[in-house]
Amino acid sequence: MATHLSDYIYRPIPNICISCRRSSTTKPAGVSLPPLKCLGNGNIAVRTDQNLIKWAVRLSLVEQNTPKSGIDENGLVDFLYEDLPHLFDDQGIDRTMYDERVRFRDPITKHDTISGYLFNIHLLKRLFSPDFQLHWVKQTGPYELTTRWTMVMSFILLPWKPELVFTGTSVMGINPQTQKFCSHVDYWDSIEKNDYFSLEGLWDVVQQLRIYKTPELESPKYQILKRTANYEVRKYSPFVVVETKGDKLSGSTGFNDVAGYIFGKNSSMEKIPMTTPVFTQAYDAQLSKVSIQIVLPLEKDFNSLPDPNQEEISLRKVEGGIAAVLKFSGKPTEDTVCEKEKELRSALIRDGLKPKEGFLLARYNDPGRTWSSIMVCYDTPFLCL
Repeated sequence: MATHLSDYIYRPIPNICISCRRSSTTKPAGVSLPPLKCLGNGNIAVRTDQNLIKWAVRLSLVEQNTPKSGIDENGLVDFLYEDLPHLFDDQGIDRTMYDERVRFRDPITKHDTISGYLFNIHLLKRLFSPDFQLHWVKQTGPYELTTRWTMVMSFILLPWKPELVFTGTSVMGINPQTQKFCSHVDYWDSIEKNDYFSLEGLWDVVQQLRIYKTPELESPKYQILKRTANYEVRKYSPFVVVETKGDKLSGSTGFNDVAGYIFGKNSSMEKIPMTTPVFTQAYDAQLSKVSIQIVLPLEKDFNSLPDPNQEEISLRKVEGGIAAVLKFSGKPTEDTVCEKEKELRSALIRDGLKPKEGFLLARYNDPGRTWSSIMVCYDTPFLCL
């Protein structure tokens, strides 16, 4: 399930970076050869035909006045790969690699010292139990490194412990004198106005504090690579489904058959724990082929699963891959699902991504229960990239 995802979304590169260019022994721009007018000490040079000697003197002066960075960008890239995963654990980051005056900015927070910077990290750790995931680090300019990351946080002070997700980039400035980091500026994918103080950023936080009711059941594992204002890009791990033919996206035809399989109607009469979500998959835009699927527990080995009792039921291993998801709640009528599919597909194409044909509706409640009064979270559509 591959696509030409933009480099800023996800690129599993190890330690690729760009080294600073060193001075060349070729003639610098703007430096002429004879006649040599001044040696830099106030004395006038004597005209001579020994151009090679004069050129050597002038080159020496140029090299003396050319600033050299002395920055080990390769080493700092390696350092961030090693250090940033400890951002919120007990080890923490290495503060000795930061200046005392560090300019930290994100859309709703700012600090100007290393103490304030570390205090902000400590506060997030206490309130949100963040899970920080580093995707890549690379040099993006003179004395500048950029990282791409995902941060998933659970706000423990609220009873329903809402999960907040942020993805984005951090631009890390390097002090050429100290060879340490002197600035750290975050840019969130979910908003356009990232400058401090961003009301858009504050509203993004508030919106994620809403209550979504989803069952406390096992579901497929995935990593969020990018979260925008409209959709998420996820990397799914493999999982197994039991499936049969369905009739329409919002229908429940076939659900009792696949549910019967996990409730013991199989070759060994084994009862298998219920999981979430229930998928309804459309294989093309015309909905000519639809299947309904239940995800099986991850610890179940595909080859050891009992055989279905019914011919029309089958087991299938989903290899995982990259998918885009749009969340919504309420009653998933046929019109609503098709409208959301078009909305997501248009957003992906606008952002330069290439969704494949077909999509999935992921329902986190019993497909037979579609009461609009129940606030249920749906992943719709689930488009493979």
